This record gives sequence, C-alpha cells and structure tokens, in this order.
Amino acid sequence: MARGPELFLVVGTGSVGRRHAKNLASLGARVACFDPRADRLEQLRAELPAVAATYTSLAEALGAATYAGAVIGSPPSVHVEQSAALLERRVPVLLEKPVSPDLASARRLEEAVERTGTPLLLGYTYRWWPPLIELRRRVLDGAVGAPRHARIVMSAHLADWHPWERYQDFFMASRELGGGALLDESHFLDQMLWLFGMPELIYGRAEHVSELEITTDDNVDLVAVYPAGLRVNIHLDLFGRPHEKLVSIVGERGTLQCAFDPNVVRVASGAAGPWEETRFDCERNDMFLAVAREFVDVARGAERPSCTIRDGVDVLRCVEAVRRSTDGMQAVWLNDV
Repeated sequence: MARGPELFLVVGTGSVGRRHAKNLASLGARVACFDPRADRLEQLRAELPAVAATYTSLAEALGAATYAGAVIGSPPSVHVEQSAALLERRVPVLLEKPVSPDLASARRLEEAVERTGTPLLLGYTYRWWPPLIELRRRVLDGAVGAPRHARIVMSAHLADWHPWERYQDFFMASRELGGGALLDESHFLDQMLWLFGMPELIYGRAEHVSELEITTDDNVDLVAVYPAGLRVNIHLDLFGRPHEKLVSIVGERGTLQCAFDPNVVRVASGAAGPWEETRFDCERNDMFLAVAREFVDVARGAERPSCTIRDGVDVLRCVEAVRRSTDGMQAVWLNDV
C-alpha cells in the first residue's frame, strides 16, 4: 500500500517558520503549523493555502496528529521547552539556531536528545551555503597552507532585516526573548568552530553601543586563540550600512576569502594578487531548502544529522565565554566553560 505524504509540524510562523513551511510543502510534505498569534497563521494560510491545519495551542497541535518531524522556528527563549516536548514524543526535530539563550538549558536539551534517542538537526544554515562549503573544502585541503589569522564580519542594520515590521517589535530587539547580535548571529561563531574547531581561550565584549531601541547587545568583538598559532577575530553588529558579510583566512601561503553579495570565493598568494575568483549563483533560500531536504531524510531514518545538538552546545560555550569576558574584562579558557 502506497504511503501518503508525511505530516510535519512547524512551531512558530514568523519569517523563518513560514519559510520552512513553504520549503517542506515544496518537497511534497504535508504541513501543520502552531503559533500563538492568529494573525501570523492567517498570513501563512494566505501564502500557503495547502497548509493542513493551524493551531494557536501547542498542546492542541501535539494532541491532534502524529508527526513525522517538527521544525522549531520560535524565539530562542522557548526552544528548549518546545523541543523537549516533541523529543519526548519521539518526534525528530529541526531546531533553528541558537539552541537556547544560555548554556545550562542547552545542556538540558542535549540530555533529552541522548535520553530519548530522537534525532535533532540544528539549523546553522550557513553550513549548507555553497560558497562556505567551498571555502571550508579549500581550508581542509590546505589551499593557503596552515591558517594563522582569520577575520569574520557580519554587519547589518536591524531595521533592514524585516522591513514589514518595526524592528523594536522583532524578537531580535528583546533580551528576554533571546535576541541580540551574539546569540542570533552565532552563525558566525559556528562557522569558526566548523572551520577550525574549539579554541583554547576567548577574549571578547558584547555590548549595546548604538542608538537602536533594543534591550540586548548590538555589537560583539572577540579574539579566539588556538593552540596551533591561529587567531580568529569576529565582529558582529546590528547597525552597519551598507551590509557586510565576510570570512577571510590568512595562511602561510596566501589568503582565502568568502564574500557575500556577490557570492564569491577568492584566493591570492602574491604580494599584489591577483585574486582568483569562483562566483556562485545561489539564493538565500537555497540553504534553507537544503536543510529541509536533509531533515526529511533524518526524519525518515535515512541520514544522521550533520549539525547536532553538540555543535549547538559548543557554540553556546563560546557565547558564555564572551559573556564572562565582558563581565570580567579578561580572557576566558574554554576548558572552564
């Protein structure tokens, strides 16, 4: 007997939740959605009429059907609670980053994943971004020799992120909901770990320095020290214009870069260049669609998560190190976190 389309639950139908719902539907899945805001569910139904069901209560959603998997696209403050409720029902989870606002609760979720044996795929989506995949391949292949210095930059004004709403109403503006540059843009901490592994120590500061009307940090600067002679500088801010995203790696035999908009990987080894460029024709949704494809396979048991709860806990160890460094004005050893 032929099996019908699998049913996935999307928890949270803000911008990223709607994106996940549409991508899963495009892959042939049936989608049900939960959000406490009825207006967001109405917007989703207008954009995706094929949605199977909508709920304003998570308990009602969990009691209404059996799900092949669930996507958590809600604010970070409720990630652990909602993910745990699904894992206890043995429902595989695709969790948007970060795992949670703090390291202690992330470790509780890690324990739930291990205890239930239910897979959790973590959505640090830049791991599925073709230019960064190529950058990492070249680093691992030794394209510029041993890395000695890396610079990672993310600078983008918060008011430009969701132009359809006041930035003050966006969860990113709220410390209580788990917003801010350090947590939300921990994408770039994950990139550091994905490229180089865990550093020995971190010195950094996370602060609110701009005129943005938010209750959380909008500027992060850190230095990560590695035992093999590598130093990584990361700068994140929520007030920059024009926007900039860049990963630059200086090795013993040259420099390797990944720039965004246009998407290009370039390498140079001479004092004056020239740069050899590889351009990529990819769109932002491509990485989300790639995550959705992997998650469907994970939910079916055909694949193991490539970005795990352990990866998310390691990112939050670095987040905690930056917080401690900010408070104590000193470097923090990762073995102590």
